[in-house]
Amino acid sequence: MERIGQTLFSLNSVDSTNNYAMAQLHAGMAKHGQVYLAREQTAGRGQRGKAWVTEPGQNIIFTAVLQPAPIPYTHQFYLSACISLACYDLLNPLTAENIKIKWPNDIYWCDRKAGGILIENVLQGNDWKFAVAGIGLNINQTSFPELSRAVSLRQITGKLWDIRALVTTLCERMESRYQALVVGKYDQILREYNDVLYKAGKPVRLKKQNVLFEAVIKEVNADGKMITVNGTEQEFSTGEIEWVT
Repeated sequence: MERIGQTLFSLNSVDSTNNYAMAQLHAGMAKHGQVYLAREQTAGRGQRGKAWVTEPGQNIIFTAVLQPAPIPYTHQFYLSACISLACYDLLNPLTAENIKIKWPNDIYWCDRKAGGILIENVLQGNDWKFAVAGIGLNINQTSFPELSRAVSLRQITGKLWDIRALVTTLCERMESRYQALVVGKYDQILREYNDVLYKAGKPVRLKKQNVLFEAVIKEVNADGKMITVNGTEQEFSTGEIEWVT
């Protein structure tokens, strides 16, 4: 199979790189490792159906096509963890090592959001045929009028960055993390993910079904559920709770 990013398609404007990659898959035109990089995304999507809005040409907006077999679909969290860790690998050395992964797969610098990931899967019965991993990282944008807690690499470092060069490095980091997944280094992946987990060991405010509560984040388990402590331990699946800032 091709290395991730070995074939890279540059797109001037698309509604969503994930939508584009998925359409290419369904048309039989995409294969493992291909990356679709967009200058502009007009209808980007994040977690929980939220919009992902960026200025044209200022950020990393791309989707990688992945063929996870023989990784079982029950291990899908590990793919999410690997993609998150690849983003961490890219940004952490450039930002005085202040990057964390906010469960499940947002990229944070201090208490501000530097990027996000949206992975969508193609299944055939119980077979995990493909995953499209959409990544949005704030690089050179300096104004986020609708996102008060967003931050870019340029704002953090004061430097203007070569987006194409960063994409090349990110693909290399993704390939390295993906190969660890393929050979079954699940324990290592989970350990490294928890090592950089945002707010680990600290109290946070969360909301479930409009009920606010405070708990201490303990860790994320092998099923991708976040474990919190508030007198007793509780575990939550992705989408079950919301962070309250």
